[in-house]
Amino acid sequence: MSGTRRSALRALLPLSCALLLVLPASAQQPPDSTATPEAPKGPDLPQVHGNFSMDAQLYNQDSAIGAVVPDELMGLNSWGNIQYTQGAFKAGIRFETYEPALVGYPAGQPYSGTGIGYRYASYSIDDLEITVGNFFEQFGQGMVFRSYEERYLGVDNAMDGVRVKFKPREGVYLKAFTGRQRFGFEDGYNNGVGIVRGADAEISLTECLPGAFPKWVEKGRNLVLGGSFVSKFQEDKDPQRELPENVGAWAGRLNYTTSHWNLYTEYAYKINDPNRSNQFIYKPGQALLMNATYSTKGLGISAGAHTFDNMVYQSDRAAQSLFNLNINFLPTLSKQHTYNLPATLYPYATQPNGEVAYQGEVFYKFKKGTPLGGKYGTKLAVNYSTAWSLDSTAMPDDTVRYQGYSTSFFQRGERQYFSDFNIELRKKLSADWELALTYINLVYDIEVVQGKAGKPVVYADMFILEGLHNFTDRNSVRFELQHLSTHQDKGNWMTGLAEFTFSPHWFIAVMDQFNYETFGDTFVKDGEEVETERTHYPIGSMGYIRGGNRFTVNYGRQRAGIFCVGGVCRQVPASNGLSVSITSTF
Repeated sequence: MSGTRRSALRALLPLSCALLLVLPASAQQPPDSTATPEAPKGPDLPQVHGNFSMDAQLYNQDSAIGAVVPDELMGLNSWGNIQYTQGAFKAGIRFETYEPALVGYPAGQPYSGTGIGYRYASYSIDDLEITVGNFFEQFGQGMVFRSYEERYLGVDNAMDGVRVKFKPREGVYLKAFTGRQRFGFEDGYNNGVGIVRGADAEISLTECLPGAFPKWVEKGRNLVLGGSFVSKFQEDKDPQRELPENVGAWAGRLNYTTSHWNLYTEYAYKINDPNRSNQFIYKPGQALLMNATYSTKGLGISAGAHTFDNMVYQSDRAAQSLFNLNINFLPTLSKQHTYNLPATLYPYATQPNGEVAYQGEVFYKFKKGTPLGGKYGTKLAVNYSTAWSLDSTAMPDDTVRYQGYSTSFFQRGERQYFSDFNIELRKKLSADWELALTYINLVYDIEVVQGKAGKPVVYADMFILEGLHNFTDRNSVRFELQHLSTHQDKGNWMTGLAEFTFSPHWFIAVMDQFNYETFGDTFVKDGEEVETERTHYPIGSMGYIRGGNRFTVNYGRQRAGIFCVGGVCRQVPASNGLSVSITSTF
């Protein structure tokens, strides 16, 4: 038995003992048989819940799309969670296997083998909650600390340590933790070299002091104030530089809400943090984000802006990838499209070393019975987002302070990284038909966002038609027709999708992506005129759902692209073959 697996088994022993200790002991007798037993208090019954997921793929060679068969003809990602609860006690464990991991998963440190990926135990007593083992946590919007997982993206920076939460009174919430971050997986999870510690405090005024704000309570208003401090420790072993071993970051936030308004702002500051990403400069980092939303019946308006400057914050200053060991999370200001072409070809990922971004959206529902609303009403959404470089000046001769560059706070530079203007019109035509029409105009600096050096900025227009037809209460068909037009990158695309649902158990879907580059016989690539290439990416899917179980089988081509969740993205390589997915919950 390997040392890693012995360590995993040793880690299970305390959890197993804890589970045994909290199981009901109704058959046991009190030590003093003459004592009068207390009346039973009706303890909470123990509960066990969990879920399971498996994704397997059998690979085929397909030189036309650049799909390469790995040494192992099949890849497998699988994990299962089991959680035990009884009253104020909770314990859980996740078992994972990657034998081997699917090609391209994850984007950072590779996963391999089989073992324990997550385990924890926690209990609550008198408004105090203590967690030992692994946990996820977030302070504010995450600009100084966010530990989370996005399993299908391959993000998992779970903390391994101790966390304490305490509510001294209603409306006051305190948190503190210390530990190390998960870093990859090899027959069990591995931890990074850095130690991360943090504390957060939040006060909700109307909860904490309702008597001091009676009118606010009456009118549904509230003000929440919060503050965070996080530090990381990593030993300095650099023979040439004097690197700070303790790097701190703090943030303050304010959230004001009424029945119609939600105003949020947060500012974060990080002391000098020389690291691989910023080329080991000693410039501090800072960030500011502001969001405002207004909503009333049939109308919603939102606006946001943020600036990030040198805000890469990892527990290992020498991390090889921005995908690993991130202490913080910098949210993106762009619409998260769900349609295939905009979501996988040109999604925007936050530029943590520096950007200024803005977003605005208006949603309006035309009432039923009006000329534009018709019998069922009409929904209209207009969204615009853009991101720019920082207004910065390089300092090439800075050999004393090593600041690298100077910036003007919240001032955008001359280079536009991204813009997305989109309009969506959604209309129910009858009891059986619903249509949605979307237009997207995109500007995308692919050299910056995807790191494709020397590639020109992409200017694209997209039109998407989505329809849903209900044949009966149980049978329906949903379809999508998408078209992307551009003269850059890979040229024009078309996508067709049809999904048939036979409730409550079956669904069948077929999709084809067609990259035809241009209607002409030649296409300009990297400044040279070449013959047009036209490639289809067909794929078929079939699924079966029964209770908490879902089975899906896919066969066909998957083009190389980008998979994003919440502004965090990873590259997905081209593949051809059969894939099977099983998910289950209990």
